[in-house]
Amino acid sequence: MLLANAGFEFESVTADIDERGLQAASKLSNPRAIALLLACEKAKAVSALHPGSYVIGADQTLALGERLFNKPAGRPQAMAQLRDLAGNSHELNSAVAVAHDEKIVFEDVSVARMTMRHMTEAQLSAYLDAAGDAVATSVGGYQLEGLGIHLFERIEGDHFTILGLPLLPLLAFLRRERLVAV
Repeated sequence: MLLANAGFEFESVTADIDERGLQAASKLSNPRAIALLLACEKAKAVSALHPGSYVIGADQTLALGERLFNKPAGRPQAMAQLRDLAGNSHELNSAVAVAHDEKIVFEDVSVARMTMRHMTEAQLSAYLDAAGDAVATSVGGYQLEGLGIHLFERIEGDHFTILGLPLLPLLAFLRRERLVAV
């Protein structure tokens, strides 16, 4: 959506990689480094299938201190994650990588700091009822561009970073390389 809204014509291709396996094998624990590793691996995997093309890979991690979160498997796990996040600040680490002929030619990680408001069990349950199955589609159990905005009291960081793609650094790279005219 972000690339389309910026006027790009592109093909969306899912990278066939084992994210959790790559993360485990890397032995990385830093959330920024993990997001960047996965963005790079996605870009390289798709680049191998599209020689000569510039391929954009992206990934995002959510960290509460040293604890990493994954997409919740369903409502019970979403509730547990939201309980842990409520009243606390966490970081979204959004990474982007560009590969050309299986080599990374650009990478960036941007960070947004987000503070969730204190919430009661009833408020969390009401949010989960309203959000429905969407809670299992994003890390942390919320989508800021939708009902998830109600969960927050403060947000520090770039809007595009929060949505999962550090678009401004990516656009700057594409302009430097004369891959876009604007």
